[in-house]
Amino acid sequence: MKNIIFIALFSLLATSKGLTQTTMSLQQAIDYAMQNNPEITNAKLALNDADAQIAERKSIGLPKIDGTLEFNHYPQVPQQALPEVFAMAFGLPPDETNEVSFLLRNNFTAGINASSLIFDGTYLTALKAARLLKDYTQMQLYDKEREVQNSVMDAYLPSLLIIETDKTLTKNIENLEKILFETKEIYKAGFAEQLDVDRLELSLANLVTEKEALIRQKEIAIGALKFVLNFPADQELRLEDNIESLLVESNESKLTDAIDFQNRSEFKVAEIGLQLGELNIEQYERGLWPNLAAFGGYQYQYQGDDFSNGFWAPTFVLGARLNVPIFDGFQSRAQKDRAIIALKQDTNRKMMLESLITLEVENARKQYLLAQDKLKSQERNLALAEKIHKTTQIKYKEGVGSSIEVSQSEQSLYQTQQNRIQAMFDLLRAKVALDQALGY
Repeated sequence: MKNIIFIALFSLLATSKGLTQTTMSLQQAIDYAMQNNPEITNAKLALNDADAQIAERKSIGLPKIDGTLEFNHYPQVPQQALPEVFAMAFGLPPDETNEVSFLLRNNFTAGINASSLIFDGTYLTALKAARLLKDYTQMQLYDKEREVQNSVMDAYLPSLLIIETDKTLTKNIENLEKILFETKEIYKAGFAEQLDVDRLELSLANLVTEKEALIRQKEIAIGALKFVLNFPADQELRLEDNIESLLVESNESKLTDAIDFQNRSEFKVAEIGLQLGELNIEQYERGLWPNLAAFGGYQYQYQGDDFSNGFWAPTFVLGARLNVPIFDGFQSRAQKDRAIIALKQDTNRKMMLESLITLEVENARKQYLLAQDKLKSQERNLALAEKIHKTTQIKYKEGVGSSIEVSQSEQSLYQTQQNRIQAMFDLLRAKVALDQALGY
C-alpha cells in the first residue's frame, strides 16, 4: 500500500514540475513514426533521386550546346619541314632551309557547338526503365512504411498487455485490502485465526510486488516504443488505446474475401521487376539498331604576330553521324539470352510469392479463429472463477468456509483473469497479423 502511495506521489510531483506529456493512440503513433523515422526519410529521398534520374535520362536526347574560348601565344612559332618536292616546285636553292610555319604567334578562337540525338533505339527504352525505377522506388517506400508500421505495433501492443494487467492487479489489490480489513475485524472479535490474517497479508504483499514489477516492465516497454518512434526519451508518453478498443473492428469480411495480391507491396515490386526484365531484353534488341546524331559548330578565329596586323577567319560546319552496329562478337546476343533467363527466374519467384502470400493469409485466418475461440473459452472460465470466488467469500464470512478455500479461489481467479487478458492480447496480435498478411 505504501509503495502505491509513493508511486502516486511521484507522478503528482512529476506533473507539478511541468514534465511534457504526450498521449498517443496506435494510429497517432504510426503517423508520428512515419514523420520522424530516419529510414522513411531516406526512402523519400530515394524517391526524389528517382525523379532526378528520369530527368537525367531525358537529357540524353535533348540538344547540347557548348561555348568555347581559347587563346594561344607562341613565343617560338613551331615550324615544319617542307617535303623536297615542294622545295623543287617553289624553286628554292638547295642550301636554303625548307622549314616553314603555318601558325602565327597569337591565336584566339571563339566558337559555339551544338549536337542533338535524332534517333537511338535504346533511348526510349531507357526512359521507360527510369519511370519504372521510380515506381519501384515508390513501392520500396511503401514497403518501408509497412515495416515501420509493423515495428510500431510490435512495440505498442505489449505495453497494452502490461497496462491491462496492471489495471486488473490494482483492482485485485483494492478488493484484497478490503477483505484483509474485514478479516482483521473478525479476528479482533475472536471469530478468525491469526493464520487467516497472515495468509491474506502474504497474498497482498505478492500482488504489490507483482505490480511493482509491472511498473518497471511498462517503463521498459514504453522506452522501446519511444526508440521505434524516434520520440524524445526525456518526455513522458502515454498510450490512449486499449486492447478492447482495438478489437472493436469487425474482421468477418477479411476471413472470407478473396486475396488481393495488389495490396502487398512486395508483390507489386515483383511485378515491376518483371517489367524491368522485359525492358532489359528490349534494350539489348534495340542496341543493334542504327543511331543517328546531328551536330553543328561556328568558330571565329584570329591569327597574327601581334594584335593589330592579324586577321579574323570564320568557320561554320553542319553535319550528321550515323552509327551502324555490324558485328560485336555475339556479345549482344549473349546479353539478351542472359536477360531472358533472368526474366524467367523472376517469373518463377513471383509465382512462389503468390503461393507464399496465400499460405500466409490462410494461416493468419486460422490463427485468428483459434484466438477468437480461445478468448470465448477464457471469458466463460473467468465468469466461473468469479462465481466460485464470490461463493467462497460468502461461505467464509458466514463461518462455514475456510481461509484456505478463499486463498485458493483468489489464486484461481487471478490466474483466470491473466489468462483472459492474454487471450485478448493473442486475439489482437492475430488480428494485426491478419491485416498484415492481407496488406492492410
